[in-house]
Amino acid sequence: MTIEVIALFAILFALLACGVWIGLTLALTATLLLAMFRSIPLDKLLPQYAWNILTTQELLALPLFILMGELLFRTKLSRSLFQGLAPWAGLLPGRLLHVNVIGCTIFAAISGSSAATTQVIGRMSLNELTRRGYSRDIAIGSLAGAGTLGFLIPPSNIMIIYGVLGDVSILKLFTAGVLPGLLLAGTFMGWVMLHTTLKPSMVPETEAKLSQVPWGERFAALKDLAPALFLIACVLGSMYGGLATPSEAAAVGVLGAALVAWAQGSMSQQVMRDVLIGSVVTCSMIALIVLGASILGNAAAFLGIPQAVAAFVKGLGLSPFMLIVVLIIFYLILGCFLDGFSMIVMTLPIVLPIVKGAGFDEIWFGIFLVLAVEMAQITPPVGFNLFVIQGLTDDGLGYIARVTMPYLIIMVGFVLLLTLWPGIVTILPRLLYG
Repeated sequence: MTIEVIALFAILFALLACGVWIGLTLALTATLLLAMFRSIPLDKLLPQYAWNILTTQELLALPLFILMGELLFRTKLSRSLFQGLAPWAGLLPGRLLHVNVIGCTIFAAISGSSAATTQVIGRMSLNELTRRGYSRDIAIGSLAGAGTLGFLIPPSNIMIIYGVLGDVSILKLFTAGVLPGLLLAGTFMGWVMLHTTLKPSMVPETEAKLSQVPWGERFAALKDLAPALFLIACVLGSMYGGLATPSEAAAVGVLGAALVAWAQGSMSQQVMRDVLIGSVVTCSMIALIVLGASILGNAAAFLGIPQAVAAFVKGLGLSPFMLIVVLIIFYLILGCFLDGFSMIVMTLPIVLPIVKGAGFDEIWFGIFLVLAVEMAQITPPVGFNLFVIQGLTDDGLGYIARVTMPYLIIMVGFVLLLTLWPGIVTILPRLLYG
């Protein structure tokens, strides 16, 4: 069994080092492993398996959520969110910095994408915050940290991938992400309040007037949140109201996003062309990765590799808590080199049997993986959220990573908290679905 494990990692990293696409790398690794160690008709097995995985009904939600995100990216939703949240955020220590966190939380409940959440909210908030004189350090850091909520708060593209590959209920995963997502957003807001209280210079003195905005204006500003709340009702309301499956809710969300874009005057022939091209490119990339990961996962299981690795880890005698600590370090290192989708699909076939054997719930582990991917989003040098903010600000990647570090530390601590009290993740799915 040692030979198979060594061959797996040798082929995998050799292909990655040659610059082969991650999806093709995973599929080629699986094919070569099966050809080397088993005598089976690969020419018949692989096409049939590719058809089976790519026509999985649960996977249908993914391209629809991607299409919805592409539509919303080209609307004026970021401006309406800022205008609706600013009068209320002015009541809190840190003032308009909370627009980053609350805005990302709201948009995360619509888009399912961390990068899209960061870009849509940052496109409006960063310019406005720096124009008003807020510290760039905390403006950029809070946006990068809060932008990761796009994967944790449902609907989530990462949860769909995990649900399909791990054979876990996507609706239960969505439900499990609600409470941790809101708690993590609250933790980010708590840090912003503490940080700006300890260093008042981060918030310009002139912003104190925001706390004196008449209540009538605050309530009047809520109308600007109507498009976002309408979309949340379309997606989450239809799912949790029992009216739609995740795939059907995604279709409702696409229709809602198209209506919002039309109402805001953002629909044009060029916009629709960009939306369709962007969706096809993203979906093709993810579909190739999912296919490659599925083939590799089944090949590894066929060769007994997950069981061998699980036996090795069990032999180390790690406690469940220490196992999670080791996995956090492992995923933080992987996050320096791989994107979130690649991290999950490469490691899930091996890691999932280990954590299930340690007694962890598969729904809980799905949320753990999402948080691991979120940490990878702000881990240099391959942190997608860092790249997004670099594109918005032209700041150096090192500077952006440095000002984002407090939020990465908060997320590591949050994962350890969920390990000690897993009920934070599992309580809602149990209450709703038993």
